[in-house]
Amino acid sequence: MRAGLPKAQYLAFTGTPLLGRDRKTNEWFGDYVSEYNFSQSTDDGATVPLFYQKRVPEVHIQNEDLSEEFYEILEDENLDDTQQEKLEKKFATEIEVIKRDDRLKVIAEDIVYHFPRRGYLGKGMVITLDKFTAVKMYNKVQHLWKEELKALRRRIKQASDATEKRRLKQRVDYMRKIEMAVVISEENGEVEKFDNKGLDIRPHRKLLNQLDDNGHDLEYKFKDPTDPLQLVFVCAMWLTGFDAPTVSTLYLDKPQKDHTLMQTIARANRVSSHRINGIEKKNGEVIDYYGVFKRLKKAIKDYGESGEGVDDPPIKDKEELYHLLKETIEQGRSFCSSKSVHIDKALETNDIFQKVGLFEDWADRLLYKDEWRKNFAVYENTITALYEASKPEILGDPIVRTVAIFQYLRGVIDSVIQRQDIDSAVQKVENLLDESLVADHKKLKKASETVAEYNIQKKNHVWDLSKIDFDKLKKEFRQASYKNIEISDLRAFLEKKLEEMINRNRTRRDFAERLQEIIDNYNTGSSSADADFEELLQFAQKLREEEEERHIRKGLTEDELEIYDFLCKDKMTQEEEKKVRLAAKALLKRLTEEHPKVLVQDWYKDSQTRLAVRDEVGKVLDTYLPNDSYNKDLFTKKRDEIFELTLDLAINHKKWAA
Repeated sequence: MRAGLPKAQYLAFTGTPLLGRDRKTNEWFGDYVSEYNFSQSTDDGATVPLFYQKRVPEVHIQNEDLSEEFYEILEDENLDDTQQEKLEKKFATEIEVIKRDDRLKVIAEDIVYHFPRRGYLGKGMVITLDKFTAVKMYNKVQHLWKEELKALRRRIKQASDATEKRRLKQRVDYMRKIEMAVVISEENGEVEKFDNKGLDIRPHRKLLNQLDDNGHDLEYKFKDPTDPLQLVFVCAMWLTGFDAPTVSTLYLDKPQKDHTLMQTIARANRVSSHRINGIEKKNGEVIDYYGVFKRLKKAIKDYGESGEGVDDPPIKDKEELYHLLKETIEQGRSFCSSKSVHIDKALETNDIFQKVGLFEDWADRLLYKDEWRKNFAVYENTITALYEASKPEILGDPIVRTVAIFQYLRGVIDSVIQRQDIDSAVQKVENLLDESLVADHKKLKKASETVAEYNIQKKNHVWDLSKIDFDKLKKEFRQASYKNIEISDLRAFLEKKLEEMINRNRTRRDFAERLQEIIDNYNTGSSSADADFEELLQFAQKLREEEEERHIRKGLTEDELEIYDFLCKDKMTQEEEKKVRLAAKALLKRLTEEHPKVLVQDWYKDSQTRLAVRDEVGKVLDTYLPNDSYNKDLFTKKRDEIFELTLDLAINHKKWAA
């Protein structure tokens, strides 16, 4: 926690109107998160929870009893001279406190610290008292931002640890790309007014009024998730009726109340499917520098749908989020313990990630059943999501070592299941520990010592189906220490290989059904590991015969074989089989080589050309398929199947129909 800034609070808020008041872990982060990837939400108006952080600078003495007139005047961005005079005279004390230069500097320092260290690095909005303060805050943040970049570059030069250097360079790269802007409405005589305050509005107005090379204005750029415009300074514009889904952080330093307050904080609760550095937006965050906590509770009470939030407004100390992380870790630890995976063993010493055998043993145990592996993935996903949501306050807490253990074990498992190297998991954990430990005075052990030297030595087999020595594999498996890893490795290869083969020939789906039977049998635990591995090897042999021998035996190409398989019927004579092979060859040649051309450009977009292609398929098949055994119904069925295959390939721009 930064000096001078009290502890944070969070708000499980879902916009106006509010949803239910009970927000559990599964409601925040999903009942089930796929172990392969996160579910992709569409930007359809749904919302995410917000975390409310009260970070009031000590230089500010709050006045919770400001008059209604004060709020009413503040809601109008374009104050006339009378309103401005009334504001400055009647509420001089409050305004002076809010706009004090030393106070604004403290807030600017906090923004520069906080913005690059969040979990989800979404866009941000700084909401200030008035237009002049918006420009002042922009100037202060810009100055401190550049100073921070200089300091980071000095640290990079001085750093001897490779992990720390890489992490600092990543932060520098991020901060260098960030663009900021002041977004305030235009008024007559504004140049003179700003000049009188010692501020220059000209560059900001120019930026607001101009279009970029693509004809896009500032609003378009801010709504674009990939645009470098990431942080804007506002006082009234864009606070209502404006949605930029990747906005995840609001820095609120303006007295607000009621509906205006609710609309303002709702800017950060929009769902976005845009990932940043692999992290999905799971929540938004409101940083409150003025202290609207009471007003926020009242706004929820007044505007919560159907009275929700009246008795128990969903506003709690962010410390409860930390407790939720601890609780989820305990649940994950308990689950792992039930599978003889004792996480605490890795915490007994500081050299956590040098325990190579320990992690491989754990991975082998969790790979015993798909259900175990998937359940562990749910725990790891939830722990990681809660950890990211807890940044930057969580940085420096020893609990991150436990988070790292779950993440690394997940990486070891995924390296087998997804047939990828472990380097990405190593770097992720290195960065996690390094950025946290450097913020902690306890200095557990340098990240370079705990992670950089550690690597799972086991490498996935470089499989080549045509060159597999099945007898050698059997012998190696009998001597293997971690048989579930070996089984999962072979299974992952076969699943990927089969997917490729099905993409080349859809009639091979019966192989997929057979593989699923083997997997289901494995998950029941009804047979020994040796028997399961033997069954997978037998399946691999059949797969090799299918891929590399059958089309050669038939005298067909891969594409011809797919058409042939669609045309086949049960119990064909040798003569019938010969005619079907000729039909497959002739049909592919007619569709791809002969004139007049059948598959003209974009033929699938027009009903007439679609009909012409189907008729041409019918003509070729009528010529070659045996008339006596392919009656009208069977013939029509085969013609339509081949046409649907051709249509689907064309629509998806695949293979010979592209």
